Amino acid sequence: MSPNDTVSRRSFLKAAGGATAAATFADSVSGVGSATAQGNQQGGLLTYARGSDSGTLDPQNTTSGEDVKVTNQVYDTLIQFKPGETSLTKGLATNWNLKGTTTTLKLREGVKFQNGETFTADDVIATYRRFTDSSYQYYPGDSYVSSYGPFTLGNWVKNMKKNGDYNLTIELKQKYAPFLRNLAMFASSILSEKAIQNLGKKLSSNPVGTGPFQFDNWDKSNQRIRLSAYDDYWGDGPNVDQVVFTAIASNTTRAQTLDSGDADIIDGLGAQSAQIVRQSNNASLREKEGINVGYMAFNMANVEAFRDKRVRQAISYAINTKAIVDTIFKGIAEQASQPIPSNVLGYNKNLNPYPYNPDKARSMLNDAGYGDGFSFELATFKNPRAYNPSPIQAAQVVKSNLNDVGIDVTINQQSFNPFLNYTESGKHDACFLGWMTDNADPDNFYYALLDPGIPVNKVPNGQDWVSFDTKNFNTLDVAAWANTDFMKLVRRAQRTYDDNQRAKLYRQAGKLAHDEAPWVFMDHAKELRGVGNNVDGYVVELISGPFLNLVSLQGQ
Repeated sequence: MSPNDTVSRRSFLKAAGGATAAATFADSVSGVGSATAQGNQQGGLLTYARGSDSGTLDPQNTTSGEDVKVTNQVYDTLIQFKPGETSLTKGLATNWNLKGTTTTLKLREGVKFQNGETFTADDVIATYRRFTDSSYQYYPGDSYVSSYGPFTLGNWVKNMKKNGDYNLTIELKQKYAPFLRNLAMFASSILSEKAIQNLGKKLSSNPVGTGPFQFDNWDKSNQRIRLSAYDDYWGDGPNVDQVVFTAIASNTTRAQTLDSGDADIIDGLGAQSAQIVRQSNNASLREKEGINVGYMAFNMANVEAFRDKRVRQAISYAINTKAIVDTIFKGIAEQASQPIPSNVLGYNKNLNPYPYNPDKARSMLNDAGYGDGFSFELATFKNPRAYNPSPIQAAQVVKSNLNDVGIDVTINQQSFNPFLNYTESGKHDACFLGWMTDNADPDNFYYALLDPGIPVNKVPNGQDWVSFDTKNFNTLDVAAWANTDFMKLVRRAQRTYDDNQRAKLYRQAGKLAHDEAPWVFMDHAKELRGVGNNVDGYVVELISGPFLNLVSLQGQ
């Protein structure tokens, strides 16, 4: 499809759907808004309701999946994931090759950024440097760039060189098996060099990409972000004129909003709200086996008791994760025994979840010198996540279970973005967290979440944890865990290109993580979406997305 064909087709769609768009725009200003187009014509306004607002619109400034739902509409990556799948497809690169430590990419020609600039290799290099190079003139600062910078690109890339405007060679510091998948992650979204220079940190509220939708406005008081179709988009779609992301904290209210027709797509569903969607005459429940994990992490840097493996194991026995999964997450999750779910390379089928055994927990606490108990704070987010759709209820179960074995828990509830800042700065004692894969590779769980990111020889002798202020510490490792045997296994797996050998190494890493228990392994959940009957073309995403460029609206 040529750029001219795309503009012509989309101009026609806008002409056909313009009256509908105007009507729904007016509705959505005063409320959530109706998103139904009239008749079967394309165009109109799509409303996507979620549990929490964004914190930033800069993909280099976030670790939050809520932020990414929006930025993925505005930005593209060099390589992309096929909608609803884990396989790779063309993005801003049309061809690529990884051999040894060298990656070569042929870039797509004729692509325009939303500021009118032409996409070239210079934009890729500027994007990389802004994210990882503190000596770069436009580097926004250590406190601004997210922890994705190192583990996605910075730890692996030795240099990038262009050969003309549309050929790029990336030399890696070592063999790194997941690298092509990392290029498809949201954190590798390509920014405009000109926007980097002109906007700097203002990109957090004024994003500029090459994606199917461009930024219109952000009504923070009403937690609503509006995007409009980008006429010069190089790919498929978009088929609607506008998209509004709106935040509705209550799962039940969100489901009722979908049922009433005031939202078109919703996520963050728990068992009760999923049932509302199932019973709706105006919407359907879509579900797919997820690639995620939910857990409770022990911050060993903050709580001395957590540095004793027996205490961590005792708490794992004391918490009835089966009851949480069966009763609170009923029908939408399964118990976890390790950091990765069964549909990821290297899953160890010989591991079982910790059984609920409070007597064993009390005995182990006594052996560890904590027979009289102790206290700690459990930090949790308020809004639903796929891996923990009812976090407050789950926290109450944890509090009750641990009270039964003499441990006093104080629950600290926070909104999602402040919560992420709180945990990444190491202020928590323990916390609920989880992970929805960025690239479906086991490295994206094991290295991203449980490796401290520092040299093995920098871990103090006789210690399996480090402080959060350690130089180059990976703040996604919210347990502050630094088990050198685990680190060696995971880093060896990164350098192995043979999948059978990698799987063997990750099975060993899974057993070690299970036995050492830096987390209470809680669940792996299904991906659930509520989708209005007026929506065509929506695919439940496993990675990246949501792919709203493929969605169209029709009359009911």
